[in-house]
Amino acid sequence: MFGALALAALAWAGPARAAIAQAGAPVLTPPAAASEGALPPVPNSALDAPLFYQLLIGELELRGGENGTAYAVILDAARRTRDEALFRRAVDIALAARSGEQALAAARAWRSSRPESADALRTQLQILVALGRLADAAEPARALINATPPEERGNTIAALPRFFGRAGEPKAVAALVEEIVRPHMQAEATRVPARVAQGRAWLAAGDDARALALAREAASLEPAASGPVLLALEMMKKQPEAESIVASFMARPDAEPQIRLAYVRALTDGQRYAEAVTQLQQAVRQQPDFAPAYLTLGALQLELRSPREAETALKRYVELVQGPAAANGAAPGTGGLAPAVPVAPPAASTDEGDDDDAPLARAGSERGLVQAWLMLAQAAEQRGDFAGAEGWLARIEDPRRALEVQTRRASMLARQGKVSEARQMIRQAPERTTEDGRAKLVAELGVLREVKRWREAYDLLAGALKRQPDDSDFVYEQAMMAEKLERVDEMERLLRRVIELKPTNAHAYNALGYSLADRRQRLPEARDLIRRALELAPGDPFITDSLGWVEFRMGNGEAALRHLEGAWRARPDTEIGAHLGEVLWTLGRKDEARRIWREARAKDANNEVLRETLKRLRVEL
Repeated sequence: MFGALALAALAWAGPARAAIAQAGAPVLTPPAAASEGALPPVPNSALDAPLFYQLLIGELELRGGENGTAYAVILDAARRTRDEALFRRAVDIALAARSGEQALAAARAWRSSRPESADALRTQLQILVALGRLADAAEPARALINATPPEERGNTIAALPRFFGRAGEPKAVAALVEEIVRPHMQAEATRVPARVAQGRAWLAAGDDARALALAREAASLEPAASGPVLLALEMMKKQPEAESIVASFMARPDAEPQIRLAYVRALTDGQRYAEAVTQLQQAVRQQPDFAPAYLTLGALQLELRSPREAETALKRYVELVQGPAAANGAAPGTGGLAPAVPVAPPAASTDEGDDDDAPLARAGSERGLVQAWLMLAQAAEQRGDFAGAEGWLARIEDPRRALEVQTRRASMLARQGKVSEARQMIRQAPERTTEDGRAKLVAELGVLREVKRWREAYDLLAGALKRQPDDSDFVYEQAMMAEKLERVDEMERLLRRVIELKPTNAHAYNALGYSLADRRQRLPEARDLIRRALELAPGDPFITDSLGWVEFRMGNGEAALRHLEGAWRARPDTEIGAHLGEVLWTLGRKDEARRIWREARAKDANNEVLRETLKRLRVEL
């Protein structure tokens, strides 16, 4: 027997060696060069001969497939030595054998032997959650919170809803979180995290009212705390009342820019672009060097067709990331252009001293630069500065963005009347993935739409639908082209086909309802269709505009005005401005109507709806 063990010991490596080292054996390293003075004393190891052989036997049994025996041997050693690493090893052996009950028994033994160990508590809690035994999780969760240093307790409490999130039925999880945090509802350091944790748990359980009440309570206790604000942001879509918590926080001079950006994301999700711009402007006033805010601000200004404001924000972003010369387009030896930044996935570092976050940070900055350059090109194109747009595009060397670059170049060609060349440029763009073929078709369609080649766009979509007859996006676009070609019956048939294929497509309901309203046909049905669209996309300003327009067609001027003013505030789009101005004009508020129309015209003087409105009402601005 001893001979077999000796031979096994000679070949032994891996987990067994680690277990023995963790049990107290000194780690041997090559001796350093002799230096003056006495060498430090060598610490004695806690590993004696019996323990050594016990651990060796346990690991050999494990290698031989005797998991139960290995578990029992290692757990016995852990109990005798009270060594946390051996308890962890016993847990790992049980988990590898898919024996949750044995893993739980080892964790409990660990905790009994080392009651002060936070790792033991955390392990027991994790196993209970994995086993779905929520009823047994309250006591170790409370103990873990109490074992956490006071300055970290709030974070532990805040993490509870996500930790338990998949462990059981949401209402049971919410009740458990409520039970766990009850002792911490009054302490100053934990009263806010405790309420936020409960609120998030009840929100997941579908009790929005209780979640909102807890968020309000937490915010009133500590107005500068970010936890209640983040919870309120999660609730905004379903409970608009939660926004008051966010707005109060944003009014503070010390509101964190990152929290403000989270609010901006919520606003843009609801297409409330004008309000998002206001928040971003506040963010950059607070922190002028906060680069991400400028990138988002530029994108929103571009969406609102304010190209000069977009350029200002985007150039500031480039300046912060690359330096002033890059933002001004002045780089020595590059013909007035800053050198392009080739964008590629960050290579894996082989230098052990590298900061792991550095490659990710560099990659994020490079992706941001490419986005900024593409948007700067689009802003220049909107102003008719095609040479300037090409200058920005020339900086991009990322092969993954080649199609986007070619699409922008094609758009410029089309706007200069070179539509055939533009279409050919898109078709010749490389296809790196299966999705690129579809993206090229969408890009070509966009070019045709931009220059109002409705018939060619219709034919392009007809070919695509022969290959993919149930593609709801293409069917929707075909309907829009049919409307431009005044094929109203076909448009309605196609939109109803979209609704059949994808009943949650809010734009199909809206387009059909607006088309009926605009032609003064079946107005009650039109209103029902638009209301259904708003149920699917609450707060969408274009759908709100449609609802205002159908109310106007039905003779409900004040209701129309209320909807259209809300849509204009959220997104001051030219077409929305045309509708709002007409309602104001009809209600006798002609000066206000002219002001709105002027603002709308400044964004897009060629908008057909605005031009038709002014011509029909015989208004000169």
